[in-house]
Amino acid sequence: MTLFADPTADVVLPCLDEAAALPWVLEHIPVGWRAIVVDNGSTDGSADIARSLGATVVHEPRRGFGAACHAGLLAADAEYVCFCDCDGSLDPGLLTGFVRQVALGRTDLMLGRRRPQGRGAWPAHARAGNLALSRMLRSRTGVRLHDLGPLRAARRADLLALGLTDRRSGYPLEMVVRAADAGLRVAETDVPYRPRTGKSKVTGTWRGTWHAVRDMRAVLRQPPTPAPAPAPAQAEATATAPAEATK
Repeated sequence: MTLFADPTADVVLPCLDEAAALPWVLEHIPVGWRAIVVDNGSTDGSADIARSLGATVVHEPRRGFGAACHAGLLAADAEYVCFCDCDGSLDPGLLTGFVRQVALGRTDLMLGRRRPQGRGAWPAHARAGNLALSRMLRSRTGVRLHDLGPLRAARRADLLALGLTDRRSGYPLEMVVRAADAGLRVAETDVPYRPRTGKSKVTGTWRGTWHAVRDMRAVLRQPPTPAPAPAPAQAEATATAPAEATK
């Protein structure tokens, strides 16, 4: 019987005043994985709570979702790096399947397509902005996605090679755009999306959504970036391993 052992990963959790959600989120980090909570200026004790629950805490003084995400990427050292919101709306436990798909060579960047669970999980204005951006992404890159969800996984080396520069709300989109420009395969899979714990900092209001869309449109206006030079080939036993145990 041949077994495929799921690889471990670092999970980057951008955090701004998420004290109420942190215990649930950290409880659902896969066993053996490292949670990297990037504190982006919290005043509610989020960093202390995260540290007390065993997470690695990184402080990023520059405000911005992209700044927090990239600080976490730079702090990661695992082969695979995942991203997840820290507000309890998404289950980081689902990331094991994401990483498995990347490790098996089925995709290079896996995203979660959010499926709202319960009233108020995803406001209408946020959905509208996401739909518009998905269409613009398809026009710019040819990549067909329904969502630019924050739950995602990829190889750390691939992400670093993209040279991401946005440090605001455009970071998630820039990751997809530059991945497509570099010839990486991008895929999505459905994930449950629950009402967040606490108040949204970005898409909870029309103003926040507008700022996010503005940042992302700026990313789409950038010219295509040349593909990075290929890294030296590395033997990866997991690339050809079966997804499930076989007898």
